[in-house]
Amino acid sequence: MSEAASPERLENPATAPKVGFVSLGCPKALTDSELILTQLSAEGYQTSKTFEGADLVIVNTCGFIDDAVKESLDTIGEALAENGRVIVTGCLGAKSGDSGGNLVRQMHPSVLAVTGPHATQEVMDAVHANLPKPHDPFVDLVPPMGIKLTPKHYAYLKISEGCNHRCTFCIIPSMRGDLVSRPVGDVLKEAKALFEGGVKELLVISQDTSAYGVDIKYRTGFWDGKPVKTRMLDLVRTLGEIAEPYGAWVRLHYVYPYPSVDEVIPLMAEGRVLPYLDVPLQHSHPDVLKRMKRPASGEKNLERIARWREMCPELVIRSTFIAGFPGETEEEFEHLLNFIREAEIDRAGCFAYSPVEGATANDIPGMLPEAEREARRSRFMEVAEEVSIARLRRRIGATMQVLVDSAPAMGRKGGVGRSYADAPEIDGIVRLLPPEKISKQLKVGEFTKARIVDTQGHDLIALPI
Repeated sequence: MSEAASPERLENPATAPKVGFVSLGCPKALTDSELILTQLSAEGYQTSKTFEGADLVIVNTCGFIDDAVKESLDTIGEALAENGRVIVTGCLGAKSGDSGGNLVRQMHPSVLAVTGPHATQEVMDAVHANLPKPHDPFVDLVPPMGIKLTPKHYAYLKISEGCNHRCTFCIIPSMRGDLVSRPVGDVLKEAKALFEGGVKELLVISQDTSAYGVDIKYRTGFWDGKPVKTRMLDLVRTLGEIAEPYGAWVRLHYVYPYPSVDEVIPLMAEGRVLPYLDVPLQHSHPDVLKRMKRPASGEKNLERIARWREMCPELVIRSTFIAGFPGETEEEFEHLLNFIREAEIDRAGCFAYSPVEGATANDIPGMLPEAEREARRSRFMEVAEEVSIARLRRRIGATMQVLVDSAPAMGRKGGVGRSYADAPEIDGIVRLLPPEKISKQLKVGEFTKARIVDTQGHDLIALPI
């Protein structure tokens, strides 16, 4: 038995049991991690981001693409080598291996327990079985907003789990199940607690934000004594109302381009929520979208985006795409490049198609050689960067509100922040120059006004004013 897990340590009431924690994958996995960490803290466990000195380690995994599977398996192996007592949760925990058994168990049979995603109680049951609670839980040990893995000034708000779509390249429904919308009252209560706790930017996430409430037929819930329907429009409107007194931002992610989204754009034009949409389009050519079995594949997205921008000229659109999907012809790929130019997508990411075990797209005829898939991804990014940089340069001379993420020496040497057009970690940043006024200070987690003076790649250069 390792020193970290010695009986003396576990029996010493003066030393709370310590749980090492590693969170991998997307923001949706991050919110699962936050729920687990909140419960651990409520029950009196210590938590840390390292394996050293921990009584056991929890690894929240990702299993979406091959690189993520490898990273997760490697991390589990590292935790076992350094600590020896490991609980695995997350998407990889729901994945089967070649022989049909659990993949994690096959690769790392010595792990203490394996669960799938959004399984807080199952994880806690495994913790209790291997590391007894130090005492009965006291909720006042935990701040109202729970334990967060993000900086104090922004947080993710998950509104649903799972997905009803069956895109041929995706295995998420097999791991996370069908759409399950959270009660709207619970979502709004969490949002209010986050704002009260100092959060200045709330990032709304799910597998399909536009479909919120579909599974429960937009059931009416209650918030602050008032009825609120469980659907995206009502949720977003109410989130904007809650955020307003705090001067906070609300940002929408994973919004499929259904006609119902048109109703949300006026809220952006009115300043209720950020004029920013993360729309996972994946491709533009109708035939490729049909092979992908994408929702809203029949929508005329160019016309829809143009209409959105007519209603809200400040709208920023980010999206992700797949290059080299099975059967993609050169003509279909050129269609995608032309779409990026015409739609003027502000921020675009691109993956070369990668076969994922269990995805039905692997059986579609016309698999392109890996070198060609990578070449198309590179060509896509060249066009996407040209479009993005051109749109950024239009902002030179404008004054923008910037949320400060870092500010050494109280900002006297400048700092780093983000405008409404920049989601954390996936978009660009605003590089803040040292303020000209000696009295001007930049504080992390607070807003500052800045004049855009130049661009640098995907980033803006700005002078605080």
